[in-house]
Amino acid sequence: MRNPVIAIGLDAADPALIEQWISQGHLKNLRRLREQGSYGRLKTYEYYRAETPWTTFLTGCSPEQTGYWAPLKIKEGTYEVEDIQAYDFAEYQPFYGLGDDYRVAVFDMPQAPLSNQVNGLQVLAWGAHSPQTPSHSIPKSLLQDVIDKHGEHPVLRKDHASIMDVAALKGLQAQLEIGIARRGAICQDLLQQMPWDFFLTIFGETHTAGHYFWHLSQPDHPLYPSVGAKCPGDPVLEIFEAIDEAIGGILSKAPDNAQVVVFAAHGMGSNVMDLPSMLFLPEFLYRWSFPGKYGIARGKYGQPPEPLINDARAKKGWMGKVWSLKHESNPLKGFLRRQLPTKLFNPIAPLFGSTPAPDLISPFKMQAESDPFFFQSPSWYQPCWPQMKAFALPSYSEGYIRINLQGREPQGIVAPDQYDAVCEELTQKLYQLKDARTGEPMVKEIIRTRQSATETGPKLPDGDLVVIWQEKYATDVVDSPDIGRIGPVPFNRTGSHRSDGFLVIQGQDIEPGSSLPAGHSLDLAPTILNLMGAPIPDYFQGKPLSAIKETVVVG
Repeated sequence: MRNPVIAIGLDAADPALIEQWISQGHLKNLRRLREQGSYGRLKTYEYYRAETPWTTFLTGCSPEQTGYWAPLKIKEGTYEVEDIQAYDFAEYQPFYGLGDDYRVAVFDMPQAPLSNQVNGLQVLAWGAHSPQTPSHSIPKSLLQDVIDKHGEHPVLRKDHASIMDVAALKGLQAQLEIGIARRGAICQDLLQQMPWDFFLTIFGETHTAGHYFWHLSQPDHPLYPSVGAKCPGDPVLEIFEAIDEAIGGILSKAPDNAQVVVFAAHGMGSNVMDLPSMLFLPEFLYRWSFPGKYGIARGKYGQPPEPLINDARAKKGWMGKVWSLKHESNPLKGFLRRQLPTKLFNPIAPLFGSTPAPDLISPFKMQAESDPFFFQSPSWYQPCWPQMKAFALPSYSEGYIRINLQGREPQGIVAPDQYDAVCEELTQKLYQLKDARTGEPMVKEIIRTRQSATETGPKLPDGDLVVIWQEKYATDVVDSPDIGRIGPVPFNRTGSHRSDGFLVIQGQDIEPGSSLPAGHSLDLAPTILNLMGAPIPDYFQGKPLSAIKETVVVG
């Protein structure tokens, strides 16, 4: 008889925090699994790390192999960005589409399609973080049956709150905990419907908690002293404790011979990416392309940075506060923009005359025109892209730079024989960008995605350069000897992704207290298939991870 596999994913759960909390006596079910099973760390890619982990997990393939880099993609031959959402799985199917020989149940896997190769049931977008798939199921009536019995997830597609509003954040936490309890109850029900060869669910609440509660939990975030101190308890830990309890409930319904896999394909830390990728980089490239012009947040270079923008100074919300920092050559207009609510400033702005082109587009205008990328601040610079030598693409993690290349972009500026020189110049100038408060270099590494201007292919990413930022500090103000100071600006989400994940396996044939060799997110799918005794596709790029007899001391 096969030993069934029950896999539980913790979306963007940081292994360092889990290890710390286990050692402190928290997370009793994860502690038990680790003591009775085998544990190891995973790595995922250092670039496009927020956008690709689930596709890597589902297909067993790298982004280079699938060609899927991000849900946002530049439309070929234009300066338009489109939302393509999840990978289309036309070339590579989800690994659990195993046909009639295996009974499979999948509940709330994000960024996945309904697969006709699954012999069993599938429920998608019940409560996943960023599901990028419709809410539907096989059988078709199953999703509604689940909702009728257990309820909806309270924050599906609305799992966010202002990081400065502690009451709203605590409200979000309460809603996440309701979702966690309901997910646990649903999984218990589904596990008992029939004997499954493979059962999979993902807790997306860890992802949301990391993004929005980090500054309420972890002292390494600059807002912890002023905002986190106002919050009772530790919301991130409390979310993990609720999930740990739900895991215990799920496993109480598991068959005695079940093999249990708990994993995270990537992690979380203090947010070192949102402001650099979404604000500092597009502004840097704007000033570099238009010497003497400023877009947003012109700071006083060479002077001590102004204080953090905290609760008392961020009443307009993140987007409103950042847009109020738009540079104006007229001092009075700039003063009024900063001080007045947007709805009062906009009617009087025309009295000062029009701003010389090229100019940024207001996110509020984009929002009024139903532009889905109004919240992506690189898109505010989009009207300027045709006149820029390089521009920043919208991003959920690293910084992505697109060279405005002749013959590729409709109004390309950079000649192909100048491509390498422009890439090198940008690279050197970005390496000089520093955190204005600490003096630390902002850039850890810059990756070239093409060897030359002529390299083309449907599986290449849109960015010509990928900027990997430092991970020591969450930065709100930066300095450059070339373009001056940007900031301070208000923080947005306070947690961002890391390339560290983890894997714990427990079962009858797993050595208790053993360690897994260092692995990669590519290894997750082959490891699960190996545990199931299922065939591993030849195109997989990872390998099954096996326990080694090296005792792990817990506690």
